Amino acid sequence: MPRLLFLLIALFLNNWAGNESFLQATAAPQGRTSQEKGTWLARQVQDRDTGKDARSTMRMRLFDRQGRARERVLSTLSLKGGPGRPVSGDRSLTRFTYPNDINGTGFLVWENPDADDERFLYLPSLGRVRRIAGNETQDSFMGSDFTYEDIGGREFNDYVYTLLDEDSTTYRLESRAKDPGARFPRVVSLIRKDNFVVVHGEIHNKRDELQKTFDVKRLDRVSGIWTVLEMVMSDASQRTRTELVVEKMEYNVGLKEADFSRRELERGAAR
Repeated sequence: MPRLLFLLIALFLNNWAGNESFLQATAAPQGRTSQEKGTWLARQVQDRDTGKDARSTMRMRLFDRQGRARERVLSTLSLKGGPGRPVSGDRSLTRFTYPNDINGTGFLVWENPDADDERFLYLPSLGRVRRIAGNETQDSFMGSDFTYEDIGGREFNDYVYTLLDEDSTTYRLESRAKDPGARFPRVVSLIRKDNFVVVHGEIHNKRDELQKTFDVKRLDRVSGIWTVLEMVMSDASQRTRTELVVEKMEYNVGLKEADFSRRELERGAAR
């Protein structure tokens, strides 16, 4: 699954760029075997052009098994990494601003191309930063149906990819975790051919039961950029669901490496 916010976006600044993307997206998957084609497809999803940076405001609604809702508001910052960029790997910072009891809670991710990604959670109530260990990445993110991995992104090389099938508009991709201890070792994703956006995901537990489902409810262009504006993650076993609605999205706003430091993460509660 793509990185949230993450949020799950590709950048095209004008019609020419958009047309070029369409030509690439409709090209036949490269590779001889289904795994080679699946790896090619996963790489297209992972490497879609997301611009230099992005900033958004979102509303999160958490529904329990009785259908009762709790509401949260959060902001996200993201910075694209890679050769010739300020940082070697992508960086993201998610911060809650509502309600008051979690205001300032933040989640910082540093992607490291040649090492394990680093994830940090700041809890104002404790006044300290806690590192999220690798075996915690599939745990619930702040009580929601999303995991830390959903929010912060997956390690590309931690999965084996297989192209299952395709039709005129979508690919169906299977991602299997290499870690035998993964809580959700298998994901089947539906990916649009014209923009490589994941619009549906079926997430299986260790018993290979379909436990969680991800769906894009609204997808549109913002400033020429394909943007997921509404999404939902449902957990069949818990009978819960979490909805995310993007209220504001901006691209190429001039973010710097310093905006993604641990010091900046801890400053959240003071703002």
